[in-house]
Amino acid sequence: MVEVTGHRGAAGYEPENTLRSFRKALEIGVDNVEFDVHLSRDGYLVVIHDVKVDRTTNARGDVGSLTLDELRKLDAGMGERIPTLQEAIDYLKDKAVLQIELKGVGTEEPAVRLVEGNRVERQVVFTSFDHTRVKRVKELNPSLQTGVLIVGRPIDPVAVVKEARADGLHINYEAIDRALVEDVHRGGLKVSVWNIDEAEDVDLMVDLGVDAIGSNKPDIVIARLRARGLRKFKAEL
Repeated sequence: MVEVTGHRGAAGYEPENTLRSFRKALEIGVDNVEFDVHLSRDGYLVVIHDVKVDRTTNARGDVGSLTLDELRKLDAGMGERIPTLQEAIDYLKDKAVLQIELKGVGTEEPAVRLVEGNRVERQVVFTSFDHTRVKRVKELNPSLQTGVLIVGRPIDPVAVVKEARADGLHINYEAIDRALVEDVHRGGLKVSVWNIDEAEDVDLMVDLGVDAIGSNKPDIVIARLRARGLRKFKAEL
């Protein structure tokens, strides 16, 4: 089965990286909910993509320069607040896999310990563009699932993934072809692509044999998979 990942929840429809966006992704029926974490000034893991709050809230400044109380006062869109990682876990636990992208410096250990404390190790995949963070997660807990994020096609994708001790390659869909997918699969690894919001691109990725598709509009992906007989309607489950 090709898994469907809601990018920052369902960012094409709701304010990204908010509980409202996560709820929309769950209503659509995704398998995985992807979101990003940074550390607040007082050491709390918070769900936000950028280093600064400027783009997604009604304030300005670095995430790491603000306390959790200060961050909670911001409007993250439509009256939503910036969630903590704990709140994301509480909301998504037993409903979808949490695909946690480690954005901020020093997020690895507190994120791993929080996941362990909530006993959701089997429901989490850690990713990062900084592959040293991915490798650090495996050092902290080898049982956790991880993936390396990459823009563009590496010369040896399997070597890149294995250097980080990761379980999969998460790559922009424009950079892949059948040879890359087959190469990664031969290495015993998974291929996830991001971000696809058009039905014709879903067809292309399915034909190439990817394992998971990320999207800002995951309903489009699910509808296309259903049309191809690759995903059942809820009534059929």
